[in-house]
Amino acid sequence: MKVLLLKDPKDKDSGPDPYIKELGSYSLEATLIPVLSFEFTSLDILFDKLSHPECYGGLVFTSPRALEAIKICLKEKSKKEAWSKSLKQMWNIKPTYVVGKATASLVEEIGLNPQGEKAGNAEKLAEYICSREKPNSSALLFPCGALKREVLPTVLREKGIPLESLTVYQTSQHPDLQESLSSYFSQQGVPASVVFFSPSGVKFCLQHIQKLSGDLINQVKLAAIGPSTAEALRGAGMAVSCTAGSPTAQDLAAAIHTALQPHNC
Repeated sequence: MKVLLLKDPKDKDSGPDPYIKELGSYSLEATLIPVLSFEFTSLDILFDKLSHPECYGGLVFTSPRALEAIKICLKEKSKKEAWSKSLKQMWNIKPTYVVGKATASLVEEIGLNPQGEKAGNAEKLAEYICSREKPNSSALLFPCGALKREVLPTVLREKGIPLESLTVYQTSQHPDLQESLSSYFSQQGVPASVVFFSPSGVKFCLQHIQKLSGDLINQVKLAAIGPSTAEALRGAGMAVSCTAGSPTAQDLAAAIHTALQPHNC
C-alpha cells in the first residue's frame, strides 16, 4: 500500500529518511513531497540577541527551522568563533527547551543541551517550562516562524513567565507543490494514506488532494503528526484516521499501520 508524506526529505547526507524507513518496515511504500518553502529573516538581530546570553533566562525552540536560522548565522567565520569561544558555554548554563527529537538533535549540533523534547507539542512544553521557571525571571528567547501558534506564549504569559519572541523565518507554499502532487497522483494513483505534518501543510495541500482523489477521498486514511495538525484537518471538515502518539517516525508508522488494518476500514 502507498503512503504519501507531505514533508521535505531528510538531508541526504544523514542517511535514509526515517519516515520512509519505518513505513517500509510495515511493507508500506512511502513517497515524500515537499510542501513548504522558508525564507529566513532578521538573522543579524537574532545573532545580536544570541550574543547577550546575560540578558536571558534560556532559549525555546519549537521548530527545526529556528535552528536552521542559527546555523546560517554560524556559517560566518567571526560569528562561529564567537559562538565556540564563549557564547555556547554561556548559553549552556541556561536551559534550552525544545519540542520533538528533530529539534533536539539540531540543538545538540550547535553544542547545546536540549530539555523537554518528550513534551511532543507546544501545550505540553509550556507545562514543562512552567514547572521549571519562576514568574518574573529573565525572559526566555524564542526564535520562531511568522505562523507560530499562540499556545505556548499564552500559557507562559498567564503564568507570569516572560518570553521574547523573534520571527526568524517566513513560511510559504513550495513553488513545485501543485506540479508534484499532480505528477504523484497521475503516476501512482490515489494513496491508501496521506500524512500531514503541519497546519500549514493542511492549508496548502488539502484542496489539491481532495480534487486529485475525487470520489475516492473518503477511502483515504488521513494521518496527522500531532494534535495541532489533526485539529487543522478537522477544522477543514475532514475525518482524521490517526495521529502519531509522539512526533516520531516510529509512532507515526505504527499509527498508520493500525489505521490501515481491514477492521479499521
